Amino acid sequence: MNKRMNTVLFLIGGTVFNIIVTIVCFLLFLLVYSNFLYGRVSESVAAWALPLFFAGAIAASFFIYRLAIKMLMKKIDMEKYFDPIFARKQRR
Repeated sequence: MNKRMNTVLFLIGGTVFNIIVTIVCFLLFLLVYSNFLYGRVSESVAAWALPLFFAGAIAASFFIYRLAIKMLMKKIDMEKYFDPIFARKQRR
């Protein structure tokens, strides 16, 4: 495979990984809420729980994704296998 195909597959794989991590984080937040806080907080707090869990899951997934990319960059030379995503435009 060439660098361009590696880059496309890496982006697709990274997107799928990020979506899966987001779902897992969201489900973990719901699990913690249902086991420890359900029935102990008021309804107004419970109404805010889902949007906060969703936003927290997105933030956590980006943090985990960033850590995974840093670990991957230590193991392999990204420039050797992948094309730059945003190439500089050459001036005429």
